[in-house]
Amino acid sequence: MVRARRSFTEVESTRSDFDHSANFTLSKTARPDWKWGDAANDHGAGLAKRHVEINPNAAGRSAMSNYKLLISGIIPRPIGFLSTRNEDGNSQNLAPFSYTQVVNHDPPIFVVGFAGSNDKDTLKNLKATGECVINIISEHFIEAANAAAIDVPYGMSEWQLTGLTPARCGQVKVDRVAESIFSIEGNVLEIKDFESKFEKGVKSGSMAIIEGVRFWVREDALSEDQATIDPAVLRPVARLGGIMYGRVTQAFEIPRPRYADCKEQISKR
Repeated sequence: MVRARRSFTEVESTRSDFDHSANFTLSKTARPDWKWGDAANDHGAGLAKRHVEINPNAAGRSAMSNYKLLISGIIPRPIGFLSTRNEDGNSQNLAPFSYTQVVNHDPPIFVVGFAGSNDKDTLKNLKATGECVINIISEHFIEAANAAAIDVPYGMSEWQLTGLTPARCGQVKVDRVAESIFSIEGNVLEIKDFESKFEKGVKSGSMAIIEGVRFWVREDALSEDQATIDPAVLRPVARLGGIMYGRVTQAFEIPRPRYADCKEQISKR
């Protein structure tokens, strides 16, 4: 007898409530007494486990298998919540992308990946206008941000569907998300397409390289010198595997070592 698959609503109803009281805290590292040469802090327990070698292009393996493996193993991933507009400016798009990363600070450079052979609305707009806003997602509007991933027809605005608030920008002709604690106005520098390894001649994805030209930071999250953002206020949300998201409620600090300060300890190991 085949058991009926439960709906997500039924599954979620069995889980604990979202803990709104969970504050951002700093803890010690797992091994505060770690010394040069101590290797992993699990005392070698992980070395007893066997690794499996996987060829991403092996016969019989699918691109979807690679996709599932990568999004479940490269975690947590920051989410670029991109707002864009079409060429005429009469329609604005809003969509989240977890293939997003900052790769340079002088100038501020970001990359956003778009998987698939067909251009998503956001990518179409980037090609047409060359500008966008990268909004960072926080806990207080995650449901609305996730809803913006819906596959509505091109030209239908996710702004109205999600109820999020548009706010004007200083340089680009695209609205930023007012609910976002940190937003970056951006200009497209380059868009690169990738060819599938499984279907020759078929585009499998694209990458947009974007330069940040203006920052918007909510005042209560910004340091006095305008150089840092408080994670306890930002409360960012990240993507995990499948349909899972993660939150940042605990962190630890480890100073970056300098050889001049550590060479004596290193010589004694």
